[in-house]
Amino acid sequence: MSLDSSSWARALVQISPYTFSAIGIAVSIGVSVLGAAWGIFITGSSLIGAAIKAPRITSKNLISVIFCEAVAIYGVIVAIILQTKLESVPSSQMYAPESLRAGYAIFASGLIVGFANLVCGVCVGIIGSSCALSDAQNSSLFVKILVIEIFGSALGLFGVIVGIIMSSQASWPAKA
Repeated sequence: MSLDSSSWARALVQISPYTFSAIGIAVSIGVSVLGAAWGIFITGSSLIGAAIKAPRITSKNLISVIFCEAVAIYGVIVAIILQTKLESVPSSQMYAPESLRAGYAIFASGLIVGFANLVCGVCVGIIGSSCALSDAQNSSLFVKILVIEIFGSALGLFGVIVGIIMSSQASWPAKA
């Protein structure tokens, strides 16, 4: 493949694989924490508002906040896993296809985990919000909506699993 001096392919090949890896790790943890914070904001505001009408819901609806917090923990765990995938490579092999592939694999893994956890955090936050509001009206709905919230939380686990599978493709060249 011929790469002219102004092509995107040339630009992507000239960026260090370690840069892609670092960005992937940062996105994994940063966007996961953003998803958790967003979910906690959505759930917490509804929980506080609904607790005015029915104070009994405050303690048992904190489980929704815990589910949101788990999303951030998923991002931290994957960031640690991705960090362990980094290896030192001689400068002569920095841009070898195997190095580029490892950098792209860690980058893609971080993106997948980060954005899956962002969506999961918002999903769990919205379901937790509706759980708090419905529990304030009718306490028999709590367990039913909690089951739905568990399914929403599984989205983050799916992202973690796919991210771990993708990061397994990261193998750096052997040291000479």
